[in-house]
Amino acid sequence: MKGIAILLGGILALATPAAAREAPVHPAVISDPAPDAAYPPGMSAFAIPSEDGALNAVMYTAAGSGLHPTLLLLHGFPGNEQNLDLAQAARRAGWNVLTLHYRGSWGSPGSFSFNHASEDAWNALQFLQQSANIARYRIDAGTIVVAGHSMGGFMAADVAAAEPRVAGLFLIDPWDPAETVAALATLQGEAAWKAEVAGDLPPLQGATYDSLTAEIRTNGEKFDLGRRLVGYGRRPLSIIGAERGIGAMARKVTADAQSANPDTRLMVWPTDHSFSDKRIALADALVRFLKQIAPLAR
Repeated sequence: MKGIAILLGGILALATPAAAREAPVHPAVISDPAPDAAYPPGMSAFAIPSEDGALNAVMYTAAGSGLHPTLLLLHGFPGNEQNLDLAQAARRAGWNVLTLHYRGSWGSPGSFSFNHASEDAWNALQFLQQSANIARYRIDAGTIVVAGHSMGGFMAADVAAAEPRVAGLFLIDPWDPAETVAALATLQGEAAWKAEVAGDLPPLQGATYDSLTAEIRTNGEKFDLGRRLVGYGRRPLSIIGAERGIGAMARKVTADAQSANPDTRLMVWPTDHSFSDKRIALADALVRFLKQIAPLAR
């Protein structure tokens, strides 16, 4: 979603407080835990069935005995940045992490669409709550957090709002389709969206500019991030935007989120949509958020 930044005009910086910038980085971000010979960390690759296709998925399992809190990590459109450094940091902090490619993206069977991506995120969330998977991957089904970047941020909010058992929501420069639809009313906005989609279609199957645009235009009630965040309610929520990305969207939807949950936290950092020069800071923010949800994890 990097291209749609030009739709948003000038963006005022919201600087990170000096104390936050100077705080020590959480150890899980920069150092490995002590080895656990009995219960080492691991990685499993598999496919999750999803409607007419399947999701190529990877589960990073945390070290240690017993059940582990688990993070569902959703990438954006099309998913060039997969944020696997965040997955590794979360695992070092004692969390399992499930990552995936939506149907029709990056070799996952099926056809890609925004509606399909929503269904896929939901099916992945249900996968984490199935008894066989809880036993296999030692999942604490009572402590599941969903995180998403860009389009994945919308999908994360969409499924978290629909599933009250989600314990927390972490959004990384999230995309608000409703704002894109509003921008399409201008020639500049339409040109920017066309360029964005054209650049992102190559790793996707079954999607076109017309099909993707029609989805967000004709189903405005669903594809509205602010509505999803209001529906999410008072559960823990952290939003981190990017000034040189789509941070203006993050600011706008935070106002909606705070109408339902005044404790919603927003930070907008001076970086690009991929957080290219803020990866350590981003991993630190995620780990600290997860530690608020499950303080005793590893």
